[in-house]
Amino acid sequence: MRQWTIDAFAAAPFRGNPACVVEPFDRWPSAGWMQALAGENNQAETAFLLKTADPARFGLRWFTPALEAPLCGHATLAAAHALFFELGVAVARLTFDTLSGPLTVRRDGERLEMDFPADPPRRTSVPEGLAAALGVEPVEMWAGAYLVAVLQDEATVRGLKPDLAALNGIAGEATGGPGQTVVVALADPGRPYQVVSRFFAPGFGIPEDPTTGSAHCILTPLFAERLGRQVVSFHQAYPGRGGDLDGENRGARVLLRGRGVTVMESRLRLEPV
Repeated sequence: MRQWTIDAFAAAPFRGNPACVVEPFDRWPSAGWMQALAGENNQAETAFLLKTADPARFGLRWFTPALEAPLCGHATLAAAHALFFELGVAVARLTFDTLSGPLTVRRDGERLEMDFPADPPRRTSVPEGLAAALGVEPVEMWAGAYLVAVLQDEATVRGLKPDLAALNGIAGEATGGPGQTVVVALADPGRPYQVVSRFFAPGFGIPEDPTTGSAHCILTPLFAERLGRQVVSFHQAYPGRGGDLDGENRGARVLLRGRGVTVMESRLRLEPV
């Protein structure tokens, strides 16, 4: 059984966010086996695919090293990249059946376009202990599935060194549980993107995620309204990598566009349970 490591939201190798994608199964392995393989891979997510009678439709599940995730943008893009570019699936649009409902991905030139549910955030107060854990006082605080702390400027976002153990216990009004915090700011003038962010997710077993599609389901409606534009260009400033994507606000939906790069193909020497 083959597996690919694919850098998602990346214009070149060793950028964006790596995800492992396992060759599609005829039936789901046990959740315990998938969790064990995700722990062995030790990437932010491992994506598992299930064949259906429709060549354009697959089941899709995502596992972090610690748990099954309800939504993952970069591993969805990686899964679509594997199907389109490694397995040669010749369809105009892929549909994935997931814990977050059906998600579609289509080719958009050199990029892939994902259609995700929007998660417009709600204005909220700064949770107790968050400023101390981040080492900076947020200018604004919002909450969707994750906490969103708006900071003063790009330099503050890039220079942040939070206390991850402290962040892990903070949920505030985030619906996705504790230990998941986005920090974000408007980009410096002259940048090729409008918004810069980082995502700390110790609650998912991920100290910092390199590029996070699900976070941009929150950030796209927030900054599309703030900037008065339908399409917003984002840069997630994970130190040493960084990833880039565009988010288009479609009301109840968000279109996320980015590229994938295959960096590794491997073969699993074991059978699924």
